[in-house]
Amino acid sequence: MRKIAATATVDPACTLGPDIEIGPGCVIGPKVRIEDGCRLVANVYVAGDTVIGRDNLFYPGSVIGAPPQDLKHDGQETQLRIGDRNVFREHVTVHTGTVVGGGMTTIGNDCQIQIGSHVAHDVSLGDHCIISNGVHLAGHVCIEDHVTISGMSGVHQFVTIGRYSFIAAMARCTTDVPPFLMFSYDGTLTNVNVKGLVRWGFNEAQCNRLKRLYRQLFPRRGREEESRGTRTLLEMLFSRRARRGALSLARRIEEAEAGEPLDEHCQYLVYFLKRSLNNGKYGRYLESVRKDGQLPPPKFYVAAPQLGQAVS
Repeated sequence: MRKIAATATVDPACTLGPDIEIGPGCVIGPKVRIEDGCRLVANVYVAGDTVIGRDNLFYPGSVIGAPPQDLKHDGQETQLRIGDRNVFREHVTVHTGTVVGGGMTTIGNDCQIQIGSHVAHDVSLGDHCIISNGVHLAGHVCIEDHVTISGMSGVHQFVTIGRYSFIAAMARCTTDVPPFLMFSYDGTLTNVNVKGLVRWGFNEAQCNRLKRLYRQLFPRRGREEESRGTRTLLEMLFSRRARRGALSLARRIEEAEAGEPLDEHCQYLVYFLKRSLNNGKYGRYLESVRKDGQLPPPKFYVAAPQLGQAVS
């Protein structure tokens, strides 16, 4: 049974399922479609070309489907697509895509996006992800399935976060984060995400194979580094200082592939690393396929006064 509070503002052109609850102060735009079982608690704003699947829950202050915060965006019609059974806690913001980024932001199924988090334009968020309080996902980020990102972390644009990985609190993710691993706040890889893998049904043998591969690919360099984990991904994949390290990583990948047969999870970890290392830029695979590099500067910059020009 549909329940719409008297103080809600619902555009008559929107499409609502028959079993939906829209609480006080909510605003629903004309191009919005919301399927059955969804509940908008109160003061939720849903706009744009936004399609929301079944059984989603939106807490007060959520802003869903607002235009992207991208200076290249010029008001074009872009989209947001949300799957089923997601939870959007207080003051979460999710923006539509941009034309240059494919025109669509997507969120999968069974995710929890916690208080004050931001999902920017053209983000692809997989299934069963936890985005903790105050996490900011920049534009064009890809989050694979079963990822946990702890509070107050920031993810750089065009970064990919691999499946089943765990991001520590207040982490700065400026490079792709390999699947199945734990990423610390200081940019180091610390171990295989064993506890998370067990929760999702991985058995002991699968975890042990990933641990052996991790030790082979990311050996510690000396006793002085025991307290800080392996070298940072930024060092391995980007900085001039460790281009030798990047070559070394490539050789260790070759050795791993030439050794004992890898199961599907180990194969995917190796594939992910090779893609970021060999095809990516700055340690981010998606940087190599971005489409805005040759575009003229946005009007924001064109309209700016030239150097030396007086500003009234």
